[in-house]
Amino acid sequence: MADSFAETAHRALAELGAVVDRMPESAIDPLMQAILSAKRMVLHGLGREGLQMRGLAMRLFHMGLDAHVWGDMSMPPLSDGDLLIVAVGPGHLVTAEALMEVAEAAGAKTAVVTAQPQGPAPRRADVVLTIPAQTMADDRGGDLSVLPMGSLFEVSQMLVFEMLVLKLRDRLGETAETMRRRHTNLE
Repeated sequence: MADSFAETAHRALAELGAVVDRMPESAIDPLMQAILSAKRMVLHGLGREGLQMRGLAMRLFHMGLDAHVWGDMSMPPLSDGDLLIVAVGPGHLVTAEALMEVAEAAGAKTAVVTAQPQGPAPRRADVVLTIPAQTMADDRGGDLSVLPMGSLFEVSQMLVFEMLVLKLRDRLGETAETMRRRHTNLE
């Protein structure tokens, strides 16, 4: 008999907790420093990883940072002092690597959020944030997540990004209220 909704959800939450437990306390610090040092940022990701990157870009904007989503019409060019942040859960995505090459040639720094730090994209990045969770690169075989495909990585991205936002908020002297003032009123 299949597990109940609650049992399956609790298994997923336990897996999410295990991902966080495998991350060192300082795991997000290099990305935080890169963000704090950047004049402006462009964030990129594909599929569900991309949705999480869009969420992070929104929160960075809410903190008053110059953050943009790749492909949006208002995206600025990158140059010296800027940062490209890409999600490459499986460690290799041709699209992200091509964007990294363009950003590097323009003088921008690059950061990769991944579950596979040995992949080509993380190896070339200036900053790597490793989230040790199942992606589609390793969703076959023995000990698999109760969540399908790369969902564990994608859900982990959201949680890790929110922890990053909390640390950044403290460093920037922001509050929930100052962030709320930058939230759109066109809803």
